[in-house]
Amino acid sequence: MKRLDLIFQTLIDAGPDKKVSASELAERLGLSRANVSSDLNRLWKEGRVEKEEGRPTLFFAKQGNDSLYLAETSLDRLAKTNKSLITRIEQAKAAVLYPPRGMHCLILGETGVGKSWFAGMIHEFAVDIGRLDKHAPFVIFNCADYANNPQLLISQLFGVKKGAYTGAEMDRKGLVEKADGGILFLDEVHRLPAEGQEIFFTFMDKGIFRRVGETEMERTAHVQIVMATTENPESSLLKTFMRRIPMVIKLPSLVERGLEERFSITMEIFQEEAFRLGREIQISANAVQAFLCYHCPNNIGQLKTDIQLTCASAYAEFISLKKNQLHVSVQDLPHHVKQGLLLVKDHKQELDEIIGTEHNCFVVQPSKEGIWIGRETGDTTDSVYEKIEQKIYELQNLGVSEEELEFDIENYFTTFIKGVHQRVNKGDMARIIDPFIIHLVEEIVRFAEAKLEKILSQKVIFGLALHIQTSKERLAQGKQIVNPQINHVRIKYKKEFAVALECVRMIEEAILMDLPIGEAGYLTMFFVLDDVSMEEERETIGVLVITHGSGGATAMVDVTNRLLVTQYARAIDLPLEEDSMSVLEKALKVAREIGSKAGLLLLVDMGSLLGFGEIIEREIGIPVKVIPMVSTPHVIEATRKAMLGHSLEDVYRDVVGISLYQREEQPKEQVQKHVPALTIVAACLSGEGSALFLKKLLESRLRYDDNLLEFVPLQLIDKAQARSQLRKIKEERKILFVVSNYILDRELRHHSMDDVLNGEAMADIQQVIDLEEAYLKMQESLGEHLQMVEGQDILADVRMCVGRMEERLNNYLVFDTRIGAYLHICCLVDRLKAGVQSVAYIQKESFLQENRKLYSLIRHELLPLEEKYEVAISEDDVCFIMNFFIHNKTLA
Repeated sequence: MKRLDLIFQTLIDAGPDKKVSASELAERLGLSRANVSSDLNRLWKEGRVEKEEGRPTLFFAKQGNDSLYLAETSLDRLAKTNKSLITRIEQAKAAVLYPPRGMHCLILGETGVGKSWFAGMIHEFAVDIGRLDKHAPFVIFNCADYANNPQLLISQLFGVKKGAYTGAEMDRKGLVEKADGGILFLDEVHRLPAEGQEIFFTFMDKGIFRRVGETEMERTAHVQIVMATTENPESSLLKTFMRRIPMVIKLPSLVERGLEERFSITMEIFQEEAFRLGREIQISANAVQAFLCYHCPNNIGQLKTDIQLTCASAYAEFISLKKNQLHVSVQDLPHHVKQGLLLVKDHKQELDEIIGTEHNCFVVQPSKEGIWIGRETGDTTDSVYEKIEQKIYELQNLGVSEEELEFDIENYFTTFIKGVHQRVNKGDMARIIDPFIIHLVEEIVRFAEAKLEKILSQKVIFGLALHIQTSKERLAQGKQIVNPQINHVRIKYKKEFAVALECVRMIEEAILMDLPIGEAGYLTMFFVLDDVSMEEERETIGVLVITHGSGGATAMVDVTNRLLVTQYARAIDLPLEEDSMSVLEKALKVAREIGSKAGLLLLVDMGSLLGFGEIIEREIGIPVKVIPMVSTPHVIEATRKAMLGHSLEDVYRDVVGISLYQREEQPKEQVQKHVPALTIVAACLSGEGSALFLKKLLESRLRYDDNLLEFVPLQLIDKAQARSQLRKIKEERKILFVVSNYILDRELRHHSMDDVLNGEAMADIQQVIDLEEAYLKMQESLGEHLQMVEGQDILADVRMCVGRMEERLNNYLVFDTRIGAYLHICCLVDRLKAGVQSVAYIQKESFLQENRKLYSLIRHELLPLEEKYEVAISEDDVCFIMNFFIHNKTLA
């Protein structure tokens, strides 16, 4: 269970009457107070717990029937993990909430972006808020199925009267009637022929239709039409048809949604497969990186297919080998998905932020509990005994003799010792190994070094710590430890074996467990095999050159080897028509031949080759450095230094020095940096360091789009200079807040540092960020979809207009309602400019009689819009706008 869920469950179990502080909860659960405090505030923001202000702040579980908690809809939950859909979600909400029965809408997007799924979410939202009955139909119709038969298509949509044509033996309802009281979803609407679109006009305008064969009787149906297309609607749909679709929602492609959302989508699909299989699935970090980076032209649809194929491959192996866990690794991926590993280098920083740098694996459970991240299982955490026993079993089945068996096992064990050094560093050790075990190992190493009169290397200490921890866990589970070569080890390494026996006693006293004699054999191997590794320190690094084109790498390496009278450097050419994956396989083969523990220097020119180093390092287990933009001087210098025995770091530094010198001689290009439109300034009197700390704090606690918002640190040691810097920032972009204990500009909104540090200001800041980001995205969306007015101009005017209404009414709209009001009024002005007739407001007279004062005020504030855009806003239109203020809380 994740920490957040553990804290939430603890509060639920305690009940709503039990109020606890972060310190009390941290002590009870044995967790860090800072982590518990952060999670509690996150739960409060999500509306899952309540808090009571004071010192200390007390938290408690919500009542089970809390209306705010129950008010969260499917679209609200979707918005939390899909920032790119926030504006689209607000559009969808506005379409559903538009009185009296919602507005028809068109969903645009590439193949596979999830248009059908989003249409289903719109229906689910309408049911969630009570706009539709919980049994309201959601009818799906693909226009492509009948595109070549318009008459049959029309009969499917509107139904047939008995006797209308030969074979029509009874009255039959159409999809419009079946969707009455709900939503009709027309997929691939661009395949709807012109006459089909024209027949729809009357129904979309008045809600009336006739079945095929009917001439006098008119039928009615209350249906919201949601359509989807991959085509440009301006060229594929009649203009008269498009005018009847006031809301157009464009869904972003997988690339546009970014890696963070792609990660969320990927894990959700894996979770679906886990639920379908009824089994836990473990996905390696490398496999996840491949899914995040590979070229996926058909978007979420293709991603889902590729993940299903991968799970099918892993499941076949799971069944055949009878494993306890379904594990997805790189080997299970389709070939084109594996190529994503070549692009990891291009997204390294973002990937590190999303999935971490600690070689984590991801485990999804066959339930809807979510995703938890665990350390990747492999040689670093598996017990070495299980690996050796497996090796013994394999060799014995092959009829290998006892002598050969001992030789193979020893070599296998040596590989394990070496591998530990490649995979584990000191920082990892503290996170993997129990501190008690680390302390015990330090005592054993001091004792063994004194007795054996030698210094044990760091990699042996790491391996020994892992070994003792897995021994302790294995014995606690009642599993037997068997060393098949104990006699051979005791005779061959008498001195080391005697020291190992003493170490076994030290371990027994520390962990209060009896160890079998075989344990001494394993400890002996750790002490002995260190000698083998000392010889490897003198190995030299390999030099490998890979470039695009035919003969480029070969020519540079040939010149180098001729000048230095050697065959030291190696080359691989990548012809433009050859697949990168086949070249990677060649590179791995050569790297195994020339690489060593000392490392490998890879010199490449550009593109996907830059990612080869990381893959080679991971696959072979040797350090690799990559130098881009290779030239012949680079290869000569690298080879010369490598032959002299210089370390990988030294050779890399010296060769990069050549590159830097060459760059200094060339004119520098001016790169235009993207500047976000919004900013929050963090200003501290104590200097830039404190301001940076405050900036990091805000970044970690708030949700925001870094393409739209940036946090700027500002030091106040010189207040005049600080005010000058603030004015400059203010001229370039919009400042949402200044976080400081000093007022620098009275026109700007301020929050004190104390309010930010204790979390009290965060809700206000987050609300403003959400609104401003939605506003910017609305500008872009309206700019694409409004035909008669400029999206940016009308939105700015409408925002000012609604702001005046809020101030005069002292009724400030909540987030969802405000966005809906903006969209509604913008679309209204656009429709009026286009000459589209206003929709009649039902029971207008009585409504106006009851709300005459509200009508007068809103009518007055709409006058500037009417004058500027030369439109006449009718009484009916004003009534619809009044509803946003009357039902403010309800609509939210």
